[in-house]
Amino acid sequence: MSETVAEVGEFNLIARFSRHFTTTDAVELGPGDDAAVVAAPDGRIVACTDMLVEGNHFRRDWSSAADVGHKAAAVNLADLASMGARPTALLAAVSAPQDTPAEWLEGLASGLAAEAAAAGAAVIGGDTTRGDQLTVAVTALGDLEGRAPVTRAGARPGDQLALAGKVGWSAAGLNVLTRGFRSPGALVGAYRRPQPPYSAGPDAALMGVHAMIDVSDGLLADLGHLAAASGVTIEVDSGALDVSEPMANAAEALGTDARKWLLTGGEDHALAAAFPAGAILPEGWRRIGEVGEGAGVTVDGAPWRGPAGWDHFRE
Repeated sequence: MSETVAEVGEFNLIARFSRHFTTTDAVELGPGDDAAVVAAPDGRIVACTDMLVEGNHFRRDWSSAADVGHKAAAVNLADLASMGARPTALLAAVSAPQDTPAEWLEGLASGLAAEAAAAGAAVIGGDTTRGDQLTVAVTALGDLEGRAPVTRAGARPGDQLALAGKVGWSAAGLNVLTRGFRSPGALVGAYRRPQPPYSAGPDAALMGVHAMIDVSDGLLADLGHLAAASGVTIEVDSGALDVSEPMANAAEALGTDARKWLLTGGEDHALAAAFPAGAILPEGWRRIGEVGEGAGVTVDGAPWRGPAGWDHFRE
């Protein structure tokens, strides 16, 4: 039987946790001291933080420890990409009940480290503590490499609306799991381990993108934030959002509309952006609408009826 975190002890647990972490050229001092040191050649640091709470963001019977680690890293790294930054480092803090298996936390560490490495970053430290509920909090740091940060506030009428990455897959996977199924595997896998298009953010910044946002709560919900910040209308062409075969099959089996997953499903961490009119979109981006005068978001020329995405304090 696996040892619990109480049996292993805090400092042995930290040692087990840390052995999964590698380093990069940006890390001048990694785990093991009172704080880490990360190079900031740009002179600025892009920083964000996010939290995953068991029961709200993941279930251990649906996701492995490594899955949770991948997701905890991805949700933060996607925010850096949406600002046009390249990730450099992650800090992870974990609160766990005393009876949590130590090997589960090691799996979490391996997932964090693997996802960070995939984005070119390293896990440089964090904290562990005892708590009633399993919680993973991650802070991510990024480098703008001399560029201006891309915000939500720069979209202009006439811009083309574009998307990089998948939308709807994670929501479909969650719906499948909620109904007691484990397939299609592609959808369930997207829920367990989102795959943000990390390089698409810096690529867009280099191409002069006007505004950008991480699609975490749902395409329409997050486009609503971009529209409000920019003082514009966002017009979405739903026909530009392809329904994949796994999604179409799942929607038919579950008796639901796949379009709702595409438009309102969150946690895929795609990137949505406003590019100048006539600009050639970077590889991996596709046009899904345009920016106009006014306020709010429309779909195929009409207001969307119903929830636009996820709200933690309403559901």
